[in-house]
Amino acid sequence: MNILTLNCGSSSIKYKLFDMPKERVIARGQAERIGRADSILHHEIEGKAPFTGEQSLSGHREAIERLLNHLIGPEGGILNSVRDIVAVGHRFVHGGEFFRSSVAIDPGVRETLEACRNLAPLHNPHNLTGIDVCTELIPHAPQVAVFDTAFHQTMPDHAFTCAIPYRFYEENRIRKYGFHGTSHRYVSSRASELLGKGREEWRIVTCHLGNGSSLCAVRDGKSCDTTMGFTPLSGVVMGTRCGDIDPALPAHLVEALNIPLAEVMSILNHESGVLGISGLSPDFRDLESAADGGHARARLALTVYAYSIARGIASLIPAIGGLDALVFTAGIGENSPRMRARICAFLAWLGVELDAQGNEGGVPEIDVSRSGSPVRVLVIPTDEERLIARDTVSVLGYDGEMSTGERQRLSPEAVGR
Repeated sequence: MNILTLNCGSSSIKYKLFDMPKERVIARGQAERIGRADSILHHEIEGKAPFTGEQSLSGHREAIERLLNHLIGPEGGILNSVRDIVAVGHRFVHGGEFFRSSVAIDPGVRETLEACRNLAPLHNPHNLTGIDVCTELIPHAPQVAVFDTAFHQTMPDHAFTCAIPYRFYEENRIRKYGFHGTSHRYVSSRASELLGKGREEWRIVTCHLGNGSSLCAVRDGKSCDTTMGFTPLSGVVMGTRCGDIDPALPAHLVEALNIPLAEVMSILNHESGVLGISGLSPDFRDLESAADGGHARARLALTVYAYSIARGIASLIPAIGGLDALVFTAGIGENSPRMRARICAFLAWLGVELDAQGNEGGVPEIDVSRSGSPVRVLVIPTDEERLIARDTVSVLGYDGEMSTGERQRLSPEAVGR
C-alpha cells in the first residue's frame, strides 16, 4: 500500500512515497521556492531518471498538484491514479499539550490543530495548508498528523516547567515543549536496535545537528529532557539562531540601542548563531574552509558551536542518570567528522573516546567510538519520513497489506469525507 508523507514548509514541500509495510521508498522529491517564478521541482522515482525543473508555483496547492502529476503522469509516473495513494502522513511541528502521539485527522482534530497555529507561527500554518490541500486533492485518503513535540510530552514537570509565575503555565500553557521529536524518536530507537540490548537498558543523548540543532536525553525509549524550549530559538547555538542567552538581552537591545522588538527577534532567529559570530555563513562547510584559511572568527564560531553542544550534552545527563551512548544525526551530525571530533574532545572526561579512522568513515550507520570506550558514539542518519509512514500505518490500523475489504473501508463514505 502506498503511503505519502509530506513536510510542508513556508516555501518548500518535501515528500516521500512508501510501499508499506515493506518501507520501500518508491518516490521522493521536493518543491522549493514556492510562490516565486523560479520555483524548482525535483523528483526521483524508483527505476526512472530523476527530474529537476524550474517552473512557477503560485502556492502549496499547485506544488502538491504538480507533485501528484509527476507520480501519476504518463511519462515516468509510478501510480495509475491518485486513488492509489492509501493515506497521507504529515509532519506537524507543534501540537502543544493537545497531542501526546500521532493522530488521525478528522474535523475535530483539524479544529484543534487550528488552535495550535500560533504556537509555531513559522511552521504550523504551512502544515495546516498541506492538510487542507490534500483534503481537496486526495479526498479519499485518510490523513495522519505526526508531531515534532509529541515525543517530548513524556518529560517530567520539573524538566518542562519554566521558572516564571506558574499562572502563565496554568492560563497560557507556557512551558518547554521541545522540537525535532520525530528525529530524536527515530534515531534513539534505531540506536537501541544497533546496540543490541533492550531499549530500557540504554541511557542515550541524541544530537540532531543541522542549521537548527537540538539534543534529547532518552531513557526507556522516552524523552526525559531536551534543549529547545517554548520555541525552537532556545537551546544550543545553531546556524542562524542564538540559542540560550541572557533573557534581559532583548530588552537591552530594544531600550539601550533603540532596536524595535520585531527586528531584535529577527536578528536572534536569522542573523545570530555561527552566522552572527563568523560574519560569513551559517553553512558549516563554508566555515570549515574559511577556518582552514586562517579566518579567526570562523574558527571561533566552530569552537563556540562545539562547546555549546558538549555543554548541552553534559547538562542532560542528570535527566537519565548517566550516559551510555551518544547519537549524532542530521546534516552536520551525519556529515561532519571534524565537528563530531571537536564536540567529543570536550567530553573526554566522560569517557567519550572516538576512533579517529572510524569517525572518518562514510558508512551510513556506524559506531565511531574507540573499542572499549565506556560511552558508545553512533552516527545514524535520521529518517523522519519513514517514522511518519510507520505512524500513519499504525494509527490507521494497517498491520499488513490491505485487502479489498480494507480498501472499501477507506472509501470517502467510510471515513466520513
